[in-house]
Amino acid sequence: MPIDIDRLSEAELVDLNHRVVARLKFMREMRAHAQMLDFRIGQRVVFQPDGYPELAGVIAKYNRKTVTVIVESGQQWRVAPGLLRPAQPHAGERAEPAAVLRLQGK
Repeated sequence: MPIDIDRLSEAELVDLNHRVVARLKFMREMRAHAQMLDFRIGQRVVFQPDGYPELAGVIAKYNRKTVTVIVESGQQWRVAPGLLRPAQPHAGERAEPAAVLRLQGK
């Protein structure tokens, strides 16, 4: 359905802009949600933040657009699901997620 924007008033153009921005935001959120479904709570993952070495951790929580990952040092990172990769299990480690997460004390 082509839209002739030359015939729209300023108010109609502003309304159209708001609707386009809202639709793009919705599409980004749905894409992030679909990527989140590739991972499970308790699953070991790796990611590489800018300026840091590759970090490994466990998914602790789903957020609106990110997942919370607790890394081996105990830090929590909010990571976009598109930046995560499943971690290769260490020798003798189970491949499926653990039922209980052990958090390091301070």
